[in-house]
Amino acid sequence: MRLLLLPFLLLPSAAGSQDRALAPLPDHEAARRGVERGEMVPLGSLMPRIEREFGRVLEVELEEADDGRMVYEFEILRSDGRLIEVDVDVVTGLVVEVEDEEDDDDDDDDDDDDDDGME
Repeated sequence: MRLLLLPFLLLPSAAGSQDRALAPLPDHEAARRGVERGEMVPLGSLMPRIEREFGRVLEVELEEADDGRMVYEFEILRSDGRLIEVDVDVVTGLVVEVEDEEDDDDDDDDDDDDDDGME
């Protein structure tokens, strides 16, 4: 099982240099800081509910949704073997989208089915 953010949200913060503060933060650092400031729901508090409701979590990423809000994007293996993606609002902890990954037939990473049958 590969969880990208979980270990970083559960570890204490490490001191950084001033130069590092000017560089863009990787997802896990931005998430950790958001949780520490009370601006984001901790991933660890969402995991049990997401696994209970949807299935086994394979991966989690911090993403910007189409509407601009930040979401935890869970890749989940359901008990029937299907892969789904569940987006959870990082501020409210509410599920905002559930997408069946099996419907993405275009072999790119955008999760939009661009396969219109035209060659």
